[in-house]
Amino acid sequence: MQPINNTNNSKKIRQISYFGFASADEDDPLYQEAFECAKYLAGKGFVSINGGGPGTMRAVSEGAKAAGGTVIGVTFYPKDMATFEGRDPKNPLDQEIITKNYLERTLKLLELGDIYVIFRGGTGTISEFGMAWGLAKLYIGHHKPLILYGEFWNEIIKTFRDNMRIGLDALEVYKVVNSPEEAYRAIETFEELLKTKEHAHKEERAFQL
Repeated sequence: MQPINNTNNSKKIRQISYFGFASADEDDPLYQEAFECAKYLAGKGFVSINGGGPGTMRAVSEGAKAAGGTVIGVTFYPKDMATFEGRDPKNPLDQEIITKNYLERTLKLLELGDIYVIFRGGTGTISEFGMAWGLAKLYIGHHKPLILYGEFWNEIIKTFRDNMRIGLDALEVYKVVNSPEEAYRAIETFEELLKTKEHAHKEERAFQL
């Protein structure tokens, strides 16, 4: 089954993959953040993609559905992973894509999203963030951008810069935001940047011909 796409084909960014804490309950402020962010962005016409589980994944789906949006869940059903959250039957999906293992699930989430929104989370979110950031750095100029949701991300990035070997170009692929409105403005900014770079690339190829 093919992913459901936004009908506005002129947009480079149409589908958003969300990552975050699977154990957040409905009373957790993080759950509410994810709900409100997905609701706002779905209201702007973006398809919402998540891992089909509980916590922020379920919050994203519920938020998107509250705005009449479309939700894709990428799941897998493990046999021997006692600490993996798995599929949440309360997570309202329009389309479920079942994968064979955790790695394939992560790669599919990264593949389907045109941009990533990353909330506070645990080790799973850290691994997803690391892979998304690494891919963005590798494909700089043709990358999929990251939206890091929450002021705490600035401290995390500062720690990386102070202790790791982070190039300046790796700092251009993400934006830190603190509200759904800021997330949308970040998407609009990345949209224009991607279109500008695509146009420049086409002109360069035409010149080479």
